[in-house]
This record gives sequence, C-alpha cells and structure tokens, in this order.
Amino acid sequence: MGTLTPDQVLQQLTQLLGAANIQADPTKNEYYRMGWRSGGGSALAVLFPQTLLQIWQSLEVCVAGDCIIIMQAAKTGLTEGSAPNGEDYDRPVIVINTLALNQLYLVNNNQQVISLPGATLHQLQKQLKAVNRAPHSVIGSSTLGATIVGGVSNNSGGALVKRGPAYTELALFAQINEQGELILVNHLNIDLGTSPEQILTNLQTGNFDKTKLSDNGKMASDKEYVARVKDVDADTPSRFNADKRRLYEASGCAGKLAVFAVRLDTYPIAAQEKTFYIGSNSIGELAQLRRQILSGFTHIPEVGEYMHRDIFDVSTKYGKDTFLSIKHLGTDTLPRLFSIKGAIDAKLNKWSWMPKHFTDKMMQFIANIFPNHLPKRMTQYRNKYEHHLILKMSDAGIIEAQVFLEKFFADSTTGDYFECSDEESESAFLHRFAAAGAALRYEVIHQEEVGDILALDIAIPRNELAWFEALPEEINQHLEKKLYYGHFFCYVFHQDYILKKGSDAQQVKHLMLELLNTRGAKYPAEHNVGHLYEAEPDLQNFYQRLDPTNSFNPGIGKMSKTKRNCSCCL
Repeated sequence: MGTLTPDQVLQQLTQLLGAANIQADPTKNEYYRMGWRSGGGSALAVLFPQTLLQIWQSLEVCVAGDCIIIMQAAKTGLTEGSAPNGEDYDRPVIVINTLALNQLYLVNNNQQVISLPGATLHQLQKQLKAVNRAPHSVIGSSTLGATIVGGVSNNSGGALVKRGPAYTELALFAQINEQGELILVNHLNIDLGTSPEQILTNLQTGNFDKTKLSDNGKMASDKEYVARVKDVDADTPSRFNADKRRLYEASGCAGKLAVFAVRLDTYPIAAQEKTFYIGSNSIGELAQLRRQILSGFTHIPEVGEYMHRDIFDVSTKYGKDTFLSIKHLGTDTLPRLFSIKGAIDAKLNKWSWMPKHFTDKMMQFIANIFPNHLPKRMTQYRNKYEHHLILKMSDAGIIEAQVFLEKFFADSTTGDYFECSDEESESAFLHRFAAAGAALRYEVIHQEEVGDILALDIAIPRNELAWFEALPEEINQHLEKKLYYGHFFCYVFHQDYILKKGSDAQQVKHLMLELLNTRGAKYPAEHNVGHLYEAEPDLQNFYQRLDPTNSFNPGIGKMSKTKRNCSCCL
C-alpha cells in the first residue's frame, strides 16, 4: 500500500514540478486523457516534467502514493494505449507527458543517436540530414509528431523496407520491481554516474563521452530484418507486435517501463533516389512483382507503399488539407497545429450548442475550396487501375528496377508503371501518408449517415499470393466502405472499415479477427495492442516480467487493471 493519500500526492507533485507543470482540473487536461482516435478516461493529474530528474522524482511520489502511471509523449497511437482507459482502475491514475524532454545526441561519429523521450522522428530526420545520415524510420500517416521512444516502445514499423520495426537493446529506464521498489536501469552502455541524480542529469546535459561508445554486443536496430523480409516462402509474417524475437526491455514495452532514453543506429543517405508509380488490376500480378523483387534483386526497395482505389479516393478528398499543409507549410508546423486543434476541440466539445468535430468540418470546408492537388498521371492511373504501388529505389537499385519493370510489364494487359518526376514523387507519398487521417475524417464528416470506424493493422504470411482479402457476406453486409493501404513488401496492411449505421462494431471486429486467424495473419502489426486487442501469451508474459506489480499502463492487451501482489505486500 502507498504511504501517501491522493491529496498528498497532488501536493508533493505540485511542490516538485510547480503549479504550471501539473494539471489536475479535468476540464483543462481532457486532451491528455483522450486517445488519438478513440478511448479515454479520468486521471488524478497530468504532469509535464521539464527535466529527466523531475520524471524520476515524480515516479517516486507516484510509487509512494500507490498510483497507476501512464507514460505519454505525442499521443499519436491508434489503439488507445497512451491515455487512461475508462473509469475502472483500482488506484489513482497519473499521466506523465514527456514532450518537453526532446534532446537528441548524435554519437559514434553520427552513426548512432541517443534520444530522450520527447524527441520526435521529424526532429531526428532534420538533425541527421545536416550530417548526411538518415533515421531508423520515417514519419507516417497519422504520426507527424510521433516520438522516437514512442516508436520503440510500441514496436512501430513504418514504411522503410530495409529497417523493420523500431528496435534497440540499449536503453535507460525506470521500472517497479517485484518488491514494489522503483529502480533505475542504465543499459545505454554509457558511464553516466551511479545515482539517479547523476545519471539523469549527466544524460540530459550531454555530459558524457560521445565517441567510441561500445554496444557491448547489443543491437541498436533490427539487423536481421532484410533477410527476414526477403524470405518470401515463409508461412509467417515478417513483423508483428507480439513477435518475441523483438521484445526486449524498452523495445515493445508499451509503457510498462518509464523510458528515459534509447540508443539507435542511423544510416547513410542514398546518393540518388527514384520513385516508380505502379498500377494494376491484378492482385496476382502484384504478388509476383513483390516476390521477384524481394527474392531476385541485389538492392531491395527503400519504400513500397500500397493504396487501393477506394482509399485513393477518400484520401484525395478527405486528406486534402493534410496534403496541402505538409506541402506548403512543411512538417515542422504540423505537430503544433495538431496540438492546437486538439485543445480547441476539447474546449468546443464542452459547449453543447456547438456541432461536434467543428474543427474537422471547418478544415474540410476550406480544403474543398482548393483545386485538384494531384498530378495528372496519378489521376489517370486512379481511373485505370484498382491497385496502386509507390516504389522507391536508391542508387544501384534504380537501374535494377528500371530494367525489371520494363520487362515485367512489357506484355501485361492488367498493369503498367511510370517513373515519377520529383513533384509526382512528393505528391504520391503525401497522398499515401494522408490516408489514415482521411479515413477518420470521412467518418467524422458523414457521422449522421455511417456507423463507427473499425481500424485494423495486420501482417500476413510472407508466402501469401492472395494478399487482398475477400470478405464473406456476413461481414460485407455491415460495411459502408473498405479502405486498404499499407507497406506492401513487408506485407503489413492498414485496413479501415467504415461501418453502416446501426452495425455493431464489436461483433464485426470479432468476425473480422476470426477470418484473419484462418489466414495466418497477425494483428496488430505495428501500432501495439493498446486497449483494443488481446495480447498474445508471449506478449502478456513480457508485460508481466517488465511490470510485476501492474503499476505502469495496466489494462493494455485486455489484461487486468488491478494491482498484482508483490513481495512487499505478502
């Protein structure tokens, strides 16, 4: 049992952080208590620590008060795992938002980076570009503000074929052990001192040697992924959330640890890149293209993003504001804009006379005023082909792809390709990245006519040829729209279903998951189980090992929210 009452917890946290960095008023902290797409719950307070040491000291107070701890950064997860969930917790809930701690340190001659918990992928991409290096992942659809630590913690995969899931065995984190004690674990393999005060202060101020850091035999990326994705005859998926090969301390922890820093590999920037836009009306044709490229190429693709015609259309109309914002304002401004939008929505939702989702409707209205934003050849391919693939190659792989594609489509009556100009390439990827938000926008704009949105991200076996699903009528009858897009060479697909008005989302999801099980699919593939999926046994065991008292983010994976006995309570 904790030694502090909830009131004492709030008092000590206020003294520690200052009144400006703690928000206990539920009318003012709602944004931080709600999920990106869905979900939410109550909390005793939301904290905004300004130093790593303040995070540690806040954790000490939370442990003393027997509080549940939910670590939160950009809150861009799609499965409700980075916010409270419901009102049925057995202890007070404290949310700790880490976005203020956004330092990045390039080490080992820029070949690796050390990221604090608030640093974003976009921030890393910019910093590495200045030294001619590239990050382990690139920004995707809904996650323009996504953090590096969040990606590692949630098994995020992303669009890069060669890199696989965000993964490292080098991290610094706090956990609560079986005795109910808060401990700090330094597995960065960097000498930062001995006490938490020394370790965290030296890390945040960059007071450590940044050259010739040993990894002590530990990996700072998934170095086996290329071989895995090239094995096109395997009857298992290439990557998925519960793959025990890639569950290691901070990697895949899903908030079951308080992660202070991770150490990751960086990569050389390609000297040249070329994008090819492929259209086809044959799923078999694209399946063979994938198999031949992965098994036969010396240089596999950098990126291979798939879009079905239906999501192409939805993204064209309902992702238009995202597309135009990124193109004309740049990604630098978007995380701040999303944050402002969320704060405005939270305020407006309290006024019963205001229409729901007012900002989305206003942004959609403004976007509709602008003329068509897609290049002519992309629109022509939309009219001609059902399936679209955006293929990016680099350096020697460009010629390899040019020769292959010319031969592959020479006699095809069902597909074709073109080489993109720089503008076409930018537009193709912006269009794809706007897709996930566009699906949600469609559901919001048509909320009076349609039901809920059911969003799945799945990984199918690498040897599958019939990769595009065929749904039985018992499922089809409930669907208004089926929207398919994803990472084609990894065989990881995002599948958003807009349900018909009155359809039971839970029933449809149950039927859908049963069907996926028969296909040998794994789910979720890269967004973590959160509160929407049941964790597989391997994942449940991993969570319990990391958090034996069930104090960090309890309830994820549809596991228990109640406290587990630790030796100090026996």
